[in-house]
Formats: sequence, C-alpha cells, structure tokens
Amino acid sequence: MLDRTHDADRRSWVDSANGHPDFPIQNLPLGVVSLDGGPPRGVIAIGDAVFDIAAALDAGLFDETARLAAEAAASPTLNGYLALGAAGRQVLRERVGDILDAASTQAGRTDLLHPSADCRFLLPARVGDYTDFYAGIHHATNAGRLFRPDNPLLPNYKYVPIGYHGRASSLVVSGTPVRRPSGQRNNQPGAAPVFGPSRRLDHELELAVWIGPGNALGEPIPIAEAAAHIAGFSLLNDWSARDIQAWEYQPLGPFLAKNFATTLSPWIVTPEALAPFRCAQPARPEGDPAPLDYLLDAADQSAGAINLTLRVSIASAAMRQAGLPPHHLTTCNARDLYWTVAQLVAHHTSGGCNLHAGDVFGTGTISSPTPDGFGSLLEVTEGGKRPFTLPSGESRTFLEDGDELMFEGHCHREGYASIGFGMCRGVVR
Repeated sequence: MLDRTHDADRRSWVDSANGHPDFPIQNLPLGVVSLDGGPPRGVIAIGDAVFDIAAALDAGLFDETARLAAEAAASPTLNGYLALGAAGRQVLRERVGDILDAASTQAGRTDLLHPSADCRFLLPARVGDYTDFYAGIHHATNAGRLFRPDNPLLPNYKYVPIGYHGRASSLVVSGTPVRRPSGQRNNQPGAAPVFGPSRRLDHELELAVWIGPGNALGEPIPIAEAAAHIAGFSLLNDWSARDIQAWEYQPLGPFLAKNFATTLSPWIVTPEALAPFRCAQPARPEGDPAPLDYLLDAADQSAGAINLTLRVSIASAAMRQAGLPPHHLTTCNARDLYWTVAQLVAHHTSGGCNLHAGDVFGTGTISSPTPDGFGSLLEVTEGGKRPFTLPSGESRTFLEDGDELMFEGHCHREGYASIGFGMCRGVVR
C-alpha cells in the first residue's frame, strides 16, 4: 500500500540520508546495535546514522498510538516488534518519518542519532527456527545438472517449495568471520571418504524472510493471508561446503555442508518500504504445472514478487592489501525466484507447523538464467571446471582463506526513491 511515506520528494534533516543509496527517509529499516560496549538496543537506519528509538522515547516523541510499537522496536531483540504485525510497523514508520522529515520541529536533534560507524551490529532478533528453501529454479537446475547430469531437476520441484530445516545457532550477523568447515569428502567413487577441511567452499546469494505474527500449532496459514505473517527481509549468505555436500546430501539432504555458518545483513527492510517495488510473479514457462490450490492466490501472483537487484563481489586478502576494489561476480534479480515468499509461508505451515516471530526463512539461491547472474561459485565455475581471474592475478574456482564475499541489494523504480539493504559480508578464515 503506497502512502506519503513513499513520496520521492521527501527529504530528511539528516543530510546524509538525502540521496543515500541504501537508507533514505523512504526506507527506515530496523536493526539492533551496541554503542560503546553498552547493552543492545533497537535502532533505525537513516543515511550514515542510526536513529535511537529509546532516546526518542525518553524525549516523549511518541504518542499513545505509536509508543507501544516504539517500545518493542527499542528492545534488545526485535521479536516483540516483529510480532506486532503490519499495524504496528506502519504507525512506527509514519511517526519516525515525521520526526526525521526536513520540516520536522525536531530538526537538528543530533542527540537522537549515532554514527553508524560507531555501532557494533548484532542479529536483529532472537531466531528460534531457520528454514532454507530452494526457490530459485535457475540455481536448482544448474546445481542439479552438476550433481545429477541425467536428472537435474526432480519432478517434485515444480509442485512443492523444497526446503530443509537449517541450524539457527550458527546464524551470524554481517561482518562475522566464517571459519572453513571440516567434514567427510569422497572424491573417488568406490574409495573410502577422508575427513578434513572443505576444499570447495562456496557462497549462496539469498534473501532472508523474517516471520512476524506466528500461527498456532495445527493451524495452517492460508496463502491469501501469508503476506500478513512476513515482517521484513534481509540479505543472506548460505555458505556451502560443496565437497562435503556432495557426499552427504543423499538421502536426507544438507547437514554439515551448511550448518557451520549463515550470514545475514543487519537490517530488516519492512514490507511497507518495499511496497513500491512489488511486482507480478513471472508467468511460469509453457508446460509447467500451475501451483496447487493451497499455493495459488490471485493477489499474490499479481504483486508477490520483488523487483530487487542483487550484486555479489569478492575481494581476496591480496586484493585488499594492494588497495584493489572488489571484483564483481554477479548481478541478478529476486524476480527470478520460482516461488513467492507467501507461497513459502503457506507451504511451510500447510501440515500444521507453527511459526514464531523472529523465525527466518532463506529463499534459496537466487540466480538469473544467464551466467552473469549466477548466485554461487558452483554455477559460475561449472563445479570448478572454469576458473576466473581476480584483478590481483589470482585465480579462483572456490573460496580460499582470506577471501571476502559481499552482497548488496537495491530497489529502483521510476518516480520513487531507491532503497537498499546495506551490506552482507563475511571473510573466510
């Protein structure tokens, strides 16, 4: 739903917000930070600063209507805020936007701001459960072709949103170093496996879907109501050890190849901020089956996708030492997902599974149909067969120690201010 908070001409008294590539006044994503080693607190991104919700509460800047939402958003974790649903998000967004507006009587209140550079970013919510889906059909086809050349895309893929339950304990915030995992590898058919560090470490470009209001055990969420249970989005790197994965994934799917780390960007971009960038779910190719009735909703099909451009870059330790800029790997778009995020919610709960505020879904790797939009090195290098060269002269098939991966996401639409997600980054140790 579009309203005055999306006005492209709106400006903030926070100068760095005006024209900011990620955090103009039209975005206002939420996160949790620690300041000077102090306790965690909820904040809102505005330009190169964060808006201190607790300080604004102390200053009496929220009336009764917005105060409850502000108190939940100022907390050390955002679970209570996520549970409020759209009404709470909307009233907080409107009030904070008015406080930060260039015409506000609060203009110049630098006591309400902290430089982002002074903040230590934390995971924005306590994640009870994490589910990773496989909703990117181009990645599923490309990866399947490498693992199963004779049968790349299994027949259930176009009927059911495939997923697995991941490990919530190893979700980490952007900037957290990622230690190379060890596990069993078997590179020679018929030979015994060996145990040791992964030699084929990879990234996967995904969106994180933050669950808002949950559902009771045994009560599925209908597809027409699924969007109301989605509280926001972040960027997600589903680090993957491909050699461990190839040995262990049958018959029950990923395990040690995935559970060592999953990186999330620190900001939750709300559905309200993304409203101008919703678009129709692309039509399925001719011959593909229509979704089953419990996954099919006309409103979701007409506006359930997100026009979100995603980019992946890499910088080796040698590149950083030499002052070289990151090397661009991938540009793709979230519209290329085969399933909408509402369909993921509806399917996850269709058997009666209960979701809680703060649960996270990964969409699965987002890849475009062409090589310049592949969302993993498994695809970029065709399973290690096609190395690429970095500006430093180094070559890569998979990630080496010291490599840093960086994800970015931006939404653009004529007539509206562009917004972004901030950086999702991690260095391999």
